[in-house]
Amino acid sequence: MADKPSRALVIYGDGYASLLSPSHVLLHSFASRASCGFLSLRTPPSGESENDRMVRELAQLLDAYDCYRARNGQHHEADADVNLKESPMPTISQRFMGLRAALITICPNVKSFARELGFSVLEIDVLITPRDPSNKHLQEVPEAFAIASELLKLLGFSEGRVLEKSEFDLVILHIKTSERSKDTKEKMISDTGVDWLNNLVSGIMQATEPRLDISSCLHFSIILSYGTVTATEDQYSFILNSGTETNSDLSRVQPRQSYTMKGGNTLNGIRHHHPMLIAQWQEGVTRRDMVREFSFKEFREHGGNLAILADRFLHEVAFKLWKAPKYGA
Repeated sequence: MADKPSRALVIYGDGYASLLSPSHVLLHSFASRASCGFLSLRTPPSGESENDRMVRELAQLLDAYDCYRARNGQHHEADADVNLKESPMPTISQRFMGLRAALITICPNVKSFARELGFSVLEIDVLITPRDPSNKHLQEVPEAFAIASELLKLLGFSEGRVLEKSEFDLVILHIKTSERSKDTKEKMISDTGVDWLNNLVSGIMQATEPRLDISSCLHFSIILSYGTVTATEDQYSFILNSGTETNSDLSRVQPRQSYTMKGGNTLNGIRHHHPMLIAQWQEGVTRRDMVREFSFKEFREHGGNLAILADRFLHEVAFKLWKAPKYGA
């Protein structure tokens, strides 16, 4: 545990997990330095639209699934000005001791849902540094590195220094590879793919080298999900030899796994395949495991965290920010 509150950056790549390749060396390098594991999700309802899936999975990540379900999964752009006082769930600031949280996305449904939960929803423009044609040095700064710098500034990190005050305690960048936009600024975030994310991670890690003050104050998480999936791909399942285990007499006395429970109660409809992949790093705080690449196979065989319910993620991060008590062991 750090001797002072951390500030957290989360990059959530919706649908990115299946697109990783050996060429994405910087993402794999990050995983080799991080503490890795899984976030389990619920089984989706039949006939679910892509927009509903996207918001439903984000709702679990933000521990707002009950809120989402109570609303029958109906979150549209028309809800953008929702009255927070009428929301069935307290805002994130009320839930986590005044936590100041921002979410950056171009997806209208995600914007609407995040506003309902009390997030400050930021436009993509905040990450785009104006390019002065007369400034040759600025023109030479790679796009991903410039965006990394702007993300860190939102958390009060500048040029390797930790500023006394910051605009936010938590910043979540939500990106989705299938988005397409004609707008140049939005295209920088949405139409990028894993190559762009790979470079962005490099920019963030270079700005937070261990010799810099930032490294011990930034809690950095990368979460990659599979998007729309089916259960036919056994290589992405938690349960090995599931047919044998189901028929075994021992299966009836097998204890429930913690990722299938919440608040001491067993949850129905937990998906045992295609979880979110999560890698977390903070210098001197997170425990490095034996993972060598950002993949399901590596995380299952060598990850230090195994699986937790996606709903618990936000609580774990809030603990690092001194905004929530420790949950679990």
